[in-house]
Amino acid sequence: MNSLLAVLVLLLLGWFWLDSLRAREVATEICHAACKQRDLQFLDQTVSLRRLRIRRTGTGLRIVRVYGFDFSTEGIGRHSGYLILVGLNPETIGSDPMPLS
Repeated sequence: MNSLLAVLVLLLLGWFWLDSLRAREVATEICHAACKQRDLQFLDQTVSLRRLRIRRTGTGLRIVRVYGFDFSTEGIGRHSGYLILVGLNPETIGSDPMPLS
């Protein structure tokens, strides 16, 4: 019984790791496209995970990830933005100093 539980925990950790990699790829693509659409420069070509939690939705439990990214308006200065993903679906994208919506 203990070995079965250990295998299940390892499978769950493996799934979570692969799901997190895919979510990060999706977040990077969304942030890059949002910056390009608004004529902003997407800095560092990457996003970073800021927060992780679980939320109950109408379709069940979903992992909610908040990613941070940096952008520049004209190549000068650096602004921070954020993206909220529910599962692999974007919910909100924005920034503190200037709205991206």
